[in-house]
Amino acid sequence: MIEDGRAIFLQIAESIEDAIVDGSLAEETQAPSTNELAAFHRINPATAAKGVNMLVDKGVLYKRRGIGMFVAPGAREQLRGERRAAFADRFIDPLLTEARALGLGADDLTALIQRRYTTTGEGTAR
Repeated sequence: MIEDGRAIFLQIAESIEDAIVDGSLAEETQAPSTNELAAFHRINPATAAKGVNMLVDKGVLYKRRGIGMFVAPGAREQLRGERRAAFADRFIDPLLTEARALGLGADDLTALIQRRYTTTGEGTAR
């Protein structure tokens, strides 16, 4: 992280979102503080705060006065919904473009996806 060319505060926000989506940061649990994030990533606390505040504005995190930031109820499903909505643009459209370039039809592509989905061992949706 912190080296992929995107703004650091966006990477901070995305890393917190990733933790919420994968369940390692559960709803109603305390999120890392801006000072913890700043120390861990060796960045300015204001930069970490900008990423955290972005998630507060989205309703993913909320502040408990005097205690810190917590993951909002429903945050995981909200983030999963946003990512599902962006899934086609981000992954399916490029996949279809490449499949067409390779001469793969819809049936070929469906069969290929089913084989891969099954053989990766992660064939169950959560």
